[in-house]
Amino acid sequence: MSEYVVNPLYWILSLQALLLVGLIAVILRQSRLLRHLEEERQWNASGFDRVQELQRSQEKAVSGELAAAAADHSKALELLQRRLLVQVARLYQSLERRFGEMQKHIADDSGNLRVNLAERLDGLHQILEKSLGESRVAQQEGMLRGMEGIGRQLLAGLESNAKEVGARLENLAESTDNRLREISGQVEKRLNEGFDRTNETFTRVLEHLTRIDEAQRRITELSNNVVSLQEVLSDKRSRGAFGEVQLNSLVRNIMPESSFSLQHTLSNGNRADCVLFLPEPTGNIVVDAKFPLENYRRMTDVDAGEVERERAAGRFRSDIRRHIAAIAERYIIASETADGAMMFIPAESVFAEIHAHHPELVEEAWQRRVWLASPTTMMAILTTARAALKDAATREQIDLIQQHLNFLARDFGRFQERMERLSQHIRQANRDVEEAQLSARKISARFDRIERVELEGLPLPGEER
Repeated sequence: MSEYVVNPLYWILSLQALLLVGLIAVILRQSRLLRHLEEERQWNASGFDRVQELQRSQEKAVSGELAAAAADHSKALELLQRRLLVQVARLYQSLERRFGEMQKHIADDSGNLRVNLAERLDGLHQILEKSLGESRVAQQEGMLRGMEGIGRQLLAGLESNAKEVGARLENLAESTDNRLREISGQVEKRLNEGFDRTNETFTRVLEHLTRIDEAQRRITELSNNVVSLQEVLSDKRSRGAFGEVQLNSLVRNIMPESSFSLQHTLSNGNRADCVLFLPEPTGNIVVDAKFPLENYRRMTDVDAGEVERERAAGRFRSDIRRHIAAIAERYIIASETADGAMMFIPAESVFAEIHAHHPELVEEAWQRRVWLASPTTMMAILTTARAALKDAATREQIDLIQQHLNFLARDFGRFQERMERLSQHIRQANRDVEEAQLSARKISARFDRIERVELEGLPLPGEER
């Protein structure tokens, strides 16, 4: 087979070498001719035409030789190709023949080997069946029965544990859900109650603001339609009624109904025009509206003489001093009223006169804890009192909210404790499940070892133990 491969290559290389040598010879010959022509051209410039003709003739000759050499080369290549095809076909037939022979030998050898192996395996199987059938059948049956019993017991234990854990988890989940629903319902109920109270308070505030606006509108109308103070206060009974009506209008328009009482009778038997029920530490404040205005009218009467007006001014001071003493004596009661009372002056001009020209009266009233108030200052005092009442109600609501928040915090603490206990039970159940899975894996591994009986230690036929 090596001869068939080497000879074609040798011929190809030889032919190529010959062609290469021929081409080199032709090129050398042409180069010599060209040099010769160049020398002749240099030597004889007049023979240039003859040199060109000679060069063309030489080129034609060289071209003819090259064409002949190329034709010879192509013929040689075709011949070599046919020879190579013949050699390759012969080589392929030889390889197919040898491959068939080798395949036949391999099939024969494999059949013989299969027969020998089958015979040896049958013998070994018979020996193993005989030895195992006599010595290990009873042992294997006993082990299998024992392992089956153990497996059934373990499976029963695992099932019972799983059922118990599942029941515990269901009970814990149910109790937790019930408690959460209960807490959620309580929280929602308390929040709704708080919202309702807030809405009610806001509604009451709006109502009070509406009343204040209405009172201001009425006061404006009264100020536009009021007649002269002297005409209105010409009669003593009218003077008292005027102060009470004005005070009642202010109190009703600003204060809530439950925070005051008109014509209230005290424990000493005296009847107050108005009592304001304010939160501690202020307490109940008595307001008197029977201000003595008769001498003030005479003091300001332009038709009266100077002496008469001076006498009226003195009597006016005396009336106010006596009225201050009467209020302090009648309307300041320990443990029942506040430590002071209010004297309502129904005219801003009178209030300004007292503060401007009679500061000793203001000082005396302050010492006896009698507070002077005009309609404007009374409105400010009542507005402040209403704010104090609102603040007290808010504090009560805050205390109630704080109490509910304390209850909620306590319930949440209990919930947290129960959640911790639940998490502990869940972790314990998880550990029990992991241990049960570990036991199941060990049992499965032992069953696998029993099923895979190790036979490596058994001797083959003909071998010594």
